[in-house]
Amino acid sequence: MKPSQNTSVKATVARRFGEVAQHYRTSAVHAAGEDLAQLVRIADLGGKEVVLDAGCGAGHTALALAPFAARVIAIDLSEAMLAQGQMLAEGRGLGNLTFVQGDVEALTYGDAAFDLTVSRYSAHHWPHPQQALRELHRVLRPGGRLLLGDIVSYDNFVIDTHLQTIELLRDPSHVRDHTIAQWLTMLTEAGFTAQVRLTWPLRLDFTSWTQRMATPPDAVAMLRKLLAHAPTEVQTHLQVEPDGSFTLQGALFEGVRP
Repeated sequence: MKPSQNTSVKATVARRFGEVAQHYRTSAVHAAGEDLAQLVRIADLGGKEVVLDAGCGAGHTALALAPFAARVIAIDLSEAMLAQGQMLAEGRGLGNLTFVQGDVEALTYGDAAFDLTVSRYSAHHWPHPQQALRELHRVLRPGGRLLLGDIVSYDNFVIDTHLQTIELLRDPSHVRDHTIAQWLTMLTEAGFTAQVRLTWPLRLDFTSWTQRMATPPDAVAMLRKLLAHAPTEVQTHLQVEPDGSFTLQGALFEGVRP
């Protein structure tokens, strides 16, 4: 991807999520979920750790980890998203949580600055995931860990094509849902010892899914048509329902910096 294209993608991410930031503050998918509870459990913080939440959105993951850490820094491209997270942190009285505008592909922190880095439902917006992973590896101390959770795609080309299409049609800032194998390869190439710690089904209510991103009516109509007329294998794997709701697969990866 050329630099100008990269800038355009990131500008789109910041603009689109700035417009809908309040929706993500109240989104049940992001604010709760068994995957979030399991991420906190797997993080197993002891109260002395410094944590980075990369692509924090409205801050739900950082908020969940902050009570168990010494300090949490949450970064995002969107100032509006950061403001939503700050509002939630103040409401909970969390004084050890700091929200900072930042780019996961160009972190401003020194080497070995963090004990744990996390990212949840953000990585599919990264134009250069390999670069982001190298940065997350760099800022971890030796023995530190990355916990990365996101929607993952399918090895089946037909299902993958439909998934990427509906994702992009709903949200133009979407880059790509990678497969489990692709994530493991990228993590390994970035220097991590990597494994899958958790997988889960994520049911998305069609109306909430499109309203959360303020998807335009014409795109919503096209999404309904694509889901309703998708090949049988797509409808089966995505568990497409009559109202357009469907189920995706999520995965939580752990990468350890040797």
